[in-house]
Amino acid sequence: MLIIPAVDIKDGKCVQLVQGKPGTEQVVLDDPAGVARSWESLGAETIHVVDLDGALGLEKNTGILKEITERVSVPLQIGGGIRSREYAEKLLDMGFERVILGTMAIERPAVVEELADEYGSERIMVSLDSRDSRVVIRGWTEKVPFTAEEMARKFQERGAGSILFTNVDFEGLLSGFDLKPVTELVDAVDIPVIYSGGVSSLDDLRMLQGTGVMGVVIGSAIYRGLIDFTEALKYQDLK
Repeated sequence: MLIIPAVDIKDGKCVQLVQGKPGTEQVVLDDPAGVARSWESLGAETIHVVDLDGALGLEKNTGILKEITERVSVPLQIGGGIRSREYAEKLLDMGFERVILGTMAIERPAVVEELADEYGSERIMVSLDSRDSRVVIRGWTEKVPFTAEEMARKFQERGAGSILFTNVDFEGLLSGFDLKPVTELVDAVDIPVIYSGGVSSLDDLRMLQGTGVMGVVIGSAIYRGLIDFTEALKYQDLK
């Protein structure tokens, strides 16, 4: 189970928000590329990058994203505001190992298949963000009438190589999470699932390891010291 640190970017800085809401910054750090490099130096094997400005339709962090690809050598996955095939291709060509498609995948599912055919399924991840048991899009501001399991099956058929499942009900709250939706999603598909949302203790990691997820993204908990990252990596090494 990969332990994946999150580097969320807003206004040129690395931040951590509560449930993705602007103005709820609890952590603000300069030099997002340096932050990403520090997680790599501590042993991260994959780093999760989110362009929060991009998620709101503002494409202004391209320079920082490029710097991250130049300073970090482990695989990087990137999400947030990827609303066109051309921009997804730009990020893949920039050096990101994997693009995470959310709103665009829901609204234009054929793009998932097109990108998977061109770049390989393993480089295309679909983000399924769930609130009140329904998938939400556009920076978690709009709800669609499908569950994560329903959407995951469809995207597996379309060629997606993996799923990022974020339980928005718990994201950034550091209050734990509900295991049931995670296990249901893992059981629903044959492709890898990475989980994000509410992970706040080593016990949470222990429980997630029993669900079959390929990895877990951790944000606020490692930035605020609730989880020691080097201790968390012990769960990455367990088989």
